[in-house]
Amino acid sequence: MPHTIAESSQDAPLFPPIEPYRSGMLAVDAIHTLYWEECGNPQGEPVLFLHGGPGGGISPKHRRFFDPSHYRIVLFDQRGAGRSTPLGEVRDNTTPLLVEDIERLRVMLGIERWLIFGGSWGSTLALAYGQAHPQRCSGFILRGIFLCSAAEIDWFMHGMGLFFPEAHAAFIGAVPEEERDDLLGAYARRLFSEDIAQSRAAARAWSIYEGSCARLLPDAETIADFGSDAVAIGIGRLEAHYFLHGGFLASGALLQGVDRIRHLPAIIVQGRYDVVCPPATAYKLARSWPQARLRVIADAGHSASEPGIMAALVEATEAFRMRRGFD
Repeated sequence: MPHTIAESSQDAPLFPPIEPYRSGMLAVDAIHTLYWEECGNPQGEPVLFLHGGPGGGISPKHRRFFDPSHYRIVLFDQRGAGRSTPLGEVRDNTTPLLVEDIERLRVMLGIERWLIFGGSWGSTLALAYGQAHPQRCSGFILRGIFLCSAAEIDWFMHGMGLFFPEAHAAFIGAVPEEERDDLLGAYARRLFSEDIAQSRAAARAWSIYEGSCARLLPDAETIADFGSDAVAIGIGRLEAHYFLHGGFLASGALLQGVDRIRHLPAIIVQGRYDVVCPPATAYKLARSWPQARLRVIADAGHSASEPGIMAALVEATEAFRMRRGFD
């Protein structure tokens, strides 16, 4: 049985804002160029931050989960996301290619092994990378587990409406009633349309839907951020692209592959009322990986910005810094 700790949130501030000491653009093929940055201690313990989405991108706040005096913090925008170019591009954008990008970045930076930190889709990619390259990982901090199964995709498209009916009504309202039997297909036709205005409108509707469901208590600032073109184009287009292809993963592959990484320390942080990525998935992963520590935050949803989730993630990075509690 997984080791589960149920707890309430407590205010625990992130580390102070920091700026990168190095950043750049890495061309990974003829189409995609990735933005990357390093923060913290150049001689410190390497840690890789993997953002969510797909298509979510990184933000300055993401640097602040880690003690900058200890960690060499590496962040990058995945293909089609954030400051990587082209924004929202789905050509040559698959999970195996993202795994290759991570390895290319590691080699370029001269890093032997690193701690892998990822939430939501970032947890998916962290598991995929770790199982492909376990010898390059020192451990995992995972949040809001998403395994990209057909059931999870169907839940996103339909099930979240059980808890956020207004947001779901707006989401399905963006497509004609006669197309709603295949909601993902209807969105895909619009998101990948050559009509730029139609594509952007669909991306905003998709992204606002997710932003509206991301927190235990919906937050207007979060919803507005998800509705901006800078976020929505990456989120809408890439999430639909990956959903259409089952995350470019064989069914059940990430659970079946746990044997490759079970010898590595791991902390899983999960909001009890996470509607975007429900706790059942984190529990399923923890049952397959009993060596991992599962922390269920009693008064949190999906967002890494919720107080209890933030506190637990900082505590996790501190536990790895001090190598505490992994016996």
